[in-house]
Amino acid sequence: MTDPRDTDLAEAAVSALTAQLTLTPKPGLPDPRDLSVRTSCPDHRSLRWSAKALLPGLTAMAAAARRAGRPTALLRAELGSIGRCTEHSLEMAGGGHRGALWTLGLLVACAALDPSARGDSIAEAAKRIVAYRDPGAPRRATHGSAMSVKYGAAGARGEARAGFPHVRRALAVLAASRTAGATEAQARLDALLTVMASLRDSELLYAAGPLGLRQVHATARAVLDAGGTATPAGTEALTALDVDLRRRGLSPRGSAGLLAGALFLDCLPA
Repeated sequence: MTDPRDTDLAEAAVSALTAQLTLTPKPGLPDPRDLSVRTSCPDHRSLRWSAKALLPGLTAMAAAARRAGRPTALLRAELGSIGRCTEHSLEMAGGGHRGALWTLGLLVACAALDPSARGDSIAEAAKRIVAYRDPGAPRRATHGSAMSVKYGAAGARGEARAGFPHVRRALAVLAASRTAGATEAQARLDALLTVMASLRDSELLYAAGPLGLRQVHATARAVLDAGGTATPAGTEALTALDVDLRRRGLSPRGSAGLLAGALFLDCLPA
């Protein structure tokens, strides 16, 4: 029988992902503007739909962690197995969210491990889980693994091994922007841009190379240096960044998945 606490955590994670999807204007990323124009898949509508396919898998991850009670090699293997099954469900539902599944799956599992943990403690627990090897991990090459070999990019796994530093930064920016008087949407956009300004996104590296990634970092920082999205100058810089990324067909999907992780941790009761 499913523990209601596991379902609650999974639903909170899916809600965080949906909140990330509804945020606009997200530079180079699917958002509600896609509903009024023809876009290539996966667009905003299909991503909203496929996000629901995460719920059973995330619930199962929370349940596995609650049974384990602590980070172990067996828990790491079980989370990996559940994750691969959930990836299949995602593909059947329209695709997308693989990076978000990795981030949210680990954070949900760690929240279930210790119901009193919050923020940094949950991120640190994820670090301890991924220190174990996943024996069922596929051996095929991915964009992330190729960029890791070629450029030394840590990728999604490296982010988890480091204790999700960009999720923590996004959490800190959410709090600081709210305190400074930004609206919730502005605070979330500032958090997204903070991640974009330093994340070595393997998908961006693959599509644009190191120079292109550095340009994304610089233009995201320019929005923040202009005062963030709550200022006219910051809004103007955000629009320019969005136009440039869409013109070049670049999408910082890794940053979006980490923002969803931050929004999940942010919504947990204090």
